[in-house]
Amino acid sequence: MAVIELETLQAERETEVGSYFVANYPPFSVWTAEHVGAAQNVLSTAPAGASVPRLGLYLHIPFCRTRCKFCYFRVYTDKNARDVDVYLDALVREIELYSKRPALQGRDFEFVYFGGGTPSYLSSEQLNRLVDGIMANWRWDKAREVTFECEPGTLKKAKLETIKAIGTTRLSLGIEHFDDEILAENGRAHRSAEVFRAYEWAREVGFQQINVDLIAGMMGDTDEKWDDAVEKALSLAADSVTIYQMELPHNTLIAQDARQRGAAAPVVGWTAKRAWVARAFDRFEAAGYQVSSAYTLVRRSKSSGFVYRDSLWHGADLIGTGVASFSHVGGVHYQNTDRWEDYVTRLTESGELPIARALSLTDDQRMIRELILQLKLGRVDVDYFQRKFGVELSFRFAMPLCRLADSGFLRMDGQRIELTREGLLRVDALIPNFFEPRFQNVRYT
Repeated sequence: MAVIELETLQAERETEVGSYFVANYPPFSVWTAEHVGAAQNVLSTAPAGASVPRLGLYLHIPFCRTRCKFCYFRVYTDKNARDVDVYLDALVREIELYSKRPALQGRDFEFVYFGGGTPSYLSSEQLNRLVDGIMANWRWDKAREVTFECEPGTLKKAKLETIKAIGTTRLSLGIEHFDDEILAENGRAHRSAEVFRAYEWAREVGFQQINVDLIAGMMGDTDEKWDDAVEKALSLAADSVTIYQMELPHNTLIAQDARQRGAAAPVVGWTAKRAWVARAFDRFEAAGYQVSSAYTLVRRSKSSGFVYRDSLWHGADLIGTGVASFSHVGGVHYQNTDRWEDYVTRLTESGELPIARALSLTDDQRMIRELILQLKLGRVDVDYFQRKFGVELSFRFAMPLCRLADSGFLRMDGQRIELTREGLLRVDALIPNFFEPRFQNVRYT
């Protein structure tokens, strides 16, 4: 991902193949096997000092009914019930190993996140068995938030009752769109009728917070279809809404097809997507929501937000379990092996954590990581960085801040940096301006 010139940002650009969404820093492409020892060392060392970071648990459930054409995650659509059981056994074993590491012993989870893939792909019996296995080693009774991602077509009311019974406080429905032709063209397994049925069941079950996901710019989308999707999402009156702009990482089916054809991907440009998200923000704000980040809106009447997001973006440790999952502990990034066979074998036969690559961060890199993630909130507390890192942002990043302010993407006011709406809508394109020079033109993943 390269630093994008501001004059280019202000022009129409097609959606090119490559990563756009910035989830971490430094870029994943510079994490290596040579740093795995650093991850093992930090896990073997009890945290020092009075202030221990908050801790989260991510559980990767990599199974799906179909692979969406825009999906870039490690997912499987060809596994049978026996395969799923083997994987869940490995996942429980991984958490058992973590629970005994000195860096983690005695620490409670602030948040737990079931992600995928499709966590709701699991049957109620499989889910209960998984959670029972985890709880035998490490409980999450004190967690402030337990999030569970769902694909609407995999849900029944009984399964939703199981999902709530394991402690889920925040249910996230991956709707993406309401137009059945668009859902089919993009490889989604569900259709709109399943969305409304699943949502009604979820309300009946009584989750504390229900979030719905939308994606602006899916293949086949138009102004009219997008506006209709926004209105249908509004009619649900969800507690929070997440809206992403379609990107095309290299391993998506859409990107692969475009390369084979030697043609541009059939996805609208960034100007159109930003305009669609802007219209959606306006409609939701008029209906009583407030913009919580570049991607999220929350009902003003709700006090709940996104515990996992706010914790991670302020330096929390995260234990990522499952094939290809990412973790961050004590200033060290690391990722599990992305091969099914290696993941299962290393846990069930070798009894070792399946870490494949890692990167030990400098203090400056930890600061940059928090800065670029908090920029996604649309506002940055300058004093926070002075207190935590001893860094005055207006001096450390004087050039990019001035350039972005001059271009109308942010404002600096005393102890606060605030993105304008135009800046917020393109924040992932702006973020690389704050990377260290050696990482500004490397491949992101």
